[in-house]
Amino acid sequence: MNPDLPPQKQWGRSAAEAAHRRAAHATGPGASRPGERASRLRADPSLVTTGRISWQPQLVDFSLIPESPTPRALFRLEKALPSLIWNAAALEGNTFTLPQVRTLLEGVTVGGKRQEEAEQILALSAAMDLMVREVRSGTFTLRKELSDAVHGVVARHEAIESGHFRGEGVTQGGGAVRLAGGGTVKGDRAGDHGELLRADYENLLASLATLDDPRATALAYFCSATRSQFYFDGNKRTARIMMTGALLQAGFEAINIPYARSEEFNVALDRLFQTDDATELMEFLTTCAPEVSGS
Repeated sequence: MNPDLPPQKQWGRSAAEAAHRRAAHATGPGASRPGERASRLRADPSLVTTGRISWQPQLVDFSLIPESPTPRALFRLEKALPSLIWNAAALEGNTFTLPQVRTLLEGVTVGGKRQEEAEQILALSAAMDLMVREVRSGTFTLRKELSDAVHGVVARHEAIESGHFRGEGVTQGGGAVRLAGGGTVKGDRAGDHGELLRADYENLLASLATLDDPRATALAYFCSATRSQFYFDGNKRTARIMMTGALLQAGFEAINIPYARSEEFNVALDRLFQTDDATELMEFLTTCAPEVSGS
């Protein structure tokens, strides 16, 4: 390991550990006292919106996502890739264990597993590699062309059509989401040849350009793209990889959503789909960043 890199603490901490860190961070140097924070919340009830989702910025502590020079953040990401890929796959119901994911990524076939599960993991790995190449070359931006390319890789074995928005291909409809708590929520209308979804995406990028904090930009992108359901399948995975690239390119650590906190994640997702309020999901995501020395 490069001795110049600060040590990384647990990445993907448990709910209890996340709560402890959040509390410690809130009482650290420069933190406001509870009464001051409550007063500030009452004085600033405003919402920020992308046009598709909204959130209360005073309730989301983006500073929990530590700054890190892009090369260092990339180094840590690549060291942790098997864990990130395993967590992402497990959240989709994939039954591979972390050791089995490591074995598969080393090019060794894992016996006793469905081919579809192996393909999903390899597709996640290839899509992450695509994003990493863009970040390393300095060309990563939040744009439809790249999102389509990532989706074309990550969902190539699962989606009815991959690599373009719903409505842009032959198949029409789609976008409905099954909630973890039961029931479904309809997806956004695609319009003729996907024109409504393309307009939504352009509006999303325009609204993100008004945000001052790159961390807010990245997380808002994930929440809004997930809510819009631009693709037939693989929306969360695609949006998550794009969010990761945006954080890395801007000089911040990546986020790893741990499978151990899947219930919290699903509850926050259900709230997003039912209310278009991303506050709970964004707050959850900030606690999924790694803690590094000095953060």
